[in-house]
Amino acid sequence: MKILTAPDELQQTCLEWRARGLSVALVPTMGYYHDGHVSLMRHAREAAQKVVVSLFVNPTQFGPGEDLATYPRDPERDAAIAESNGVDLLFMPSPEDMYSPAHATWVEVPELSRTMCGLSRPTHFRGVCTVVLKLFMLAQPAIAFFGQKDWQQAAILKRMAADLNVPTAIRTCPIVREKDGLALSSRNVYLTQEERAQAPHLYQSLRLAAELAASGETDARRLMTAIREHWKTYLPKAQEDYLTIVEPDSLAPVETLSGPALCALAVRLGKARLIDNMLLKTA
Repeated sequence: MKILTAPDELQQTCLEWRARGLSVALVPTMGYYHDGHVSLMRHAREAAQKVVVSLFVNPTQFGPGEDLATYPRDPERDAAIAESNGVDLLFMPSPEDMYSPAHATWVEVPELSRTMCGLSRPTHFRGVCTVVLKLFMLAQPAIAFFGQKDWQQAAILKRMAADLNVPTAIRTCPIVREKDGLALSSRNVYLTQEERAQAPHLYQSLRLAAELAASGETDARRLMTAIREHWKTYLPKAQEDYLTIVEPDSLAPVETLSGPALCALAVRLGKARLIDNMLLKTA
């Protein structure tokens, strides 16, 4: 496995692969790998002849007071995991490599970024779109893989790619969970023992809503009330960031379920901000 830090070297390598007729799959990450990341790498390995994984804690998607300085990092372990899962190239740039002092260009999808995570993180998706488009320009991937846990992110990136005619197919892969249902996240390490014991109830509350919808409940407000009641009982330490039911592609709020709808949530549990989601299907 090759490890590169310079953007121009990544671009040159990938252009050479393309000239040889080799397809490239990209997995953008911020590192501190878990089985969710490994799943994306394995999907990429099956989809293309060359796999590029980026490992970059992108400062522009962190807001004031967020955990940029303390975000968990273990690049040596990450490199070993990437290599053992068939990655051909690991791209590990510094912020200075990716953003020059004169950097003045940003990419945004405002309409999809104002809701859900964008409510409390107003500049987050601007940073995500900008860095992902830069990675697309550098790696020239035929396909890129993202996790469904970050559903809003994937929806925004798909819209960005469609609107800007980016020739990269964006694929989302199922959420990978612990045995008790907690969605895997690098930030789970922030949880105390007590918080970790409560955290699986986020998944349980989504399952409750899915069961109610499958049984015929179509009122989004009643479904969200059931979720909040579950939190009140089983997640007393959680602080709601948002809870919403939306149309899966447009992210427009849904009042009455008439087809598949996405129930998405974010809560703060101690030092951790946890997100999760589930598609609801009516009877």
